[in-house]
Amino acid sequence: MKHKSLALNAFLNSLRSVLNILFPLITFPYVSRKLTVDGMGIYNFSNSFISYFLLIAALGINTYAIREGAKYRNNKGKITQFSSEIFTINICSTLIAYVLLFICLVLFSQLHVYLLCILIFSLQIIFTTIGTEWIYQIYEDYTYITIRSIFFQILSIVLLFVFVKGKQDYLKYAAITVFSTVGSNFLNFIHARQYCNIHLTFNFNWKKHIVPILILFASSIANMIYLNSDITLLGLMKTNYIVGIYAVSSKVYGVVKTLISALLLVTIPRLAMLFGNHRIREYKNILSKLTNTLLVLALPASVGLFMLAKEVILTISGPNYIRSVSSLQILCFAYIFSILAWILSDCVLIPAKREKNVLISMTISAILNIVFNLVFIPLWDENATAISTVLAEASMFISNFYFSKDLVSDVFKSKYFWKNFITSAVGCIGIIVICLLCNSIIQSMIIKTIFSIILSVITYGIILLILKNEIAKSILNKVKNIF
Repeated sequence: MKHKSLALNAFLNSLRSVLNILFPLITFPYVSRKLTVDGMGIYNFSNSFISYFLLIAALGINTYAIREGAKYRNNKGKITQFSSEIFTINICSTLIAYVLLFICLVLFSQLHVYLLCILIFSLQIIFTTIGTEWIYQIYEDYTYITIRSIFFQILSIVLLFVFVKGKQDYLKYAAITVFSTVGSNFLNFIHARQYCNIHLTFNFNWKKHIVPILILFASSIANMIYLNSDITLLGLMKTNYIVGIYAVSSKVYGVVKTLISALLLVTIPRLAMLFGNHRIREYKNILSKLTNTLLVLALPASVGLFMLAKEVILTISGPNYIRSVSSLQILCFAYIFSILAWILSDCVLIPAKREKNVLISMTISAILNIVFNLVFIPLWDENATAISTVLAEASMFISNFYFSKDLVSDVFKSKYFWKNFITSAVGCIGIIVICLLCNSIIQSMIIKTIFSIILSVITYGIILLILKNEIAKSILNKVKNIF
């Protein structure tokens, strides 16, 4: 099979991530004015409630399927058998999720007011399973996924403005949200036949798949606790105002992290395939390039966001959220730890079938995050939660490195890695200087932000080229080839 360009896949995945971010940004201001507070409350609660059953239906199937399926993608017979087995397990977990959902709806009368909205959102469960998006990730077919996302999200925005007109239309909004998310998944199932003839099958060794899938599922639960515990504890120990302040900085942190990690996500299937087929030299080569490229991207992103945190908060949320600046600046220190920990878990430990180690790392980080929050929140409010996130991300990186050091020591101890780190750090000094100069010279916030970003990118690139950074030269050559 011809390999897709990792750079093109990274661009397409970034574009898809941006669209997933833009859709709620475009729709939320409109629907929040059209719907009542009660309608929005029912919508948000129902959506949040269904997310737990989506997690049950998903188990750890997506990660496991990409890791194992990547080894068979050049053999249609084997990939058909493997995909059919995984799809059958996914159908069973989906049925279990629906049974648990209906039991909850019957037992808890408080949910009856949300019944119709919950049932609409529950369509996501079956359509996510049918969508078998992991097949497209195994074959690195991000072109199809991105084009599909663009079409259905644009169509959903049109439907939103046509059908959501008043306070009673929250159910229509829920249906349109589901349509935008999984509307194309039935088409996915049909289109996947170009790769494999997926079908239900029950005559196979279930235990072979179930054990690692359940370990990855436990890791997903630990990760969910890790991600949600900070805001939950902040809400229990402080006011809604402080939660709202931190929610803004956390959202910005998450958006930038998603964009930086686009290259990582599209590289996982390639690395899983190489490791699974024992092509270790090629695996190490791509892993080294991925690690160093993300290092060169994450450092300037974190420094730039730190310097422009005030402008970003004012642009996105307005002056009422100016207090979010300090917590956002603290979160900037987490980017490097987070990205490197992510590489070690998804690109090293999971392909090496060390999912138990990932579970241990996730659990340690989740526990530390809770402990740090309990200790620090009474002292520093939302800044304490940001500090706890940085420490938990650092813990995740240290744990993952410990469990994978026999596989990655040569990557992290190489002269190439440290040269990239040093040249990138020097380039970041240039970003700091540019941002300080723009802040002192330009009064308009919008113009200052635009010039700070453009000049910082140019300055950072020039410094890296002067210092003969190989990644910067490679990017420059690719840009030249495009033009």
